[in-house]
Amino acid sequence: MTSPSPAKRFNWSNLRIRVASATVLVPTVVAAVWFGNVWFLALILVGVALLAREWAEMSAHRVALGVAVAIGAAVTISVIVAYLGHYYITWPVVIVGALAAALMARGALERRADAAYGVIYIAPAVIAMIWLRRMEAGLSWTLLLFTVTWFADIFAYATGSLLKGPKLWPRFSPNKTWSGFFGGLVAASLGAVGIVFLSQALPALPDLHLVWPVAAVVGLLGGLATMAGDLWESMLKRRFGVKDSGDLIPGHGGMLDRVDGLMFAAIVVAGARLLDQWGWLP
Repeated sequence: MTSPSPAKRFNWSNLRIRVASATVLVPTVVAAVWFGNVWFLALILVGVALLAREWAEMSAHRVALGVAVAIGAAVTISVIVAYLGHYYITWPVVIVGALAAALMARGALERRADAAYGVIYIAPAVIAMIWLRRMEAGLSWTLLLFTVTWFADIFAYATGSLLKGPKLWPRFSPNKTWSGFFGGLVAASLGAVGIVFLSQALPALPDLHLVWPVAAVVGLLGGLATMAGDLWESMLKRRFGVKDSGDLIPGHGGMLDRVDGLMFAAIVVAGARLLDQWGWLP
């Protein structure tokens, strides 16, 4: 059995590249979220195309184009159907798309399952984000989602790099630490509380009508989901024998490397929004 890779030293050069990339990506995402409608839909569809390509390259490299088209088409159709408000049709589309991707993938049954999983992996998260943005107070809820995810990711990276300490799960992600884990969770909770206060103070933002302890819990759960999504993608990359899902974003790797936590957090925050809609949150 081989020992896990040693943790790397803090790379200031990589940090500068990550910051430079973020200065381009963050305003673009915030603008699309803010304006909503076709702008947010366009952002999601571009992301779907990039994610489908990266997943196909990782899971079925020999027939990547066919698998990417199958995954991208299935998820795109489900997103557009969700955007039009016909949510009950989205899930049959997802199932058919997963089967189509499996048929496109040649070789062992395992490879076919990997291709099909690409649809199941991507679709629920993007459907949840479309639903979240189009609901009442959707602007504030979607900003809360991105804030929680970004705060968890940024502060986990910063806290873990500065404080170091015991490793969180060295077998799959040797650079993540428990200090970064808890730092990211605290930041995610504070970020959610901050969005709630902003929604109450700024006329441009719809009021979330959440008390701050509930917002803190939503942020905590969203932060946990972000960490889980990051670790899950680390396991997937280990399975496929790749370091990054791609090289699209300097300092971050591929699109999947950038949104792995967001995909899990979107489900959790959408679930919280659903509970709020049902009147189950204070």
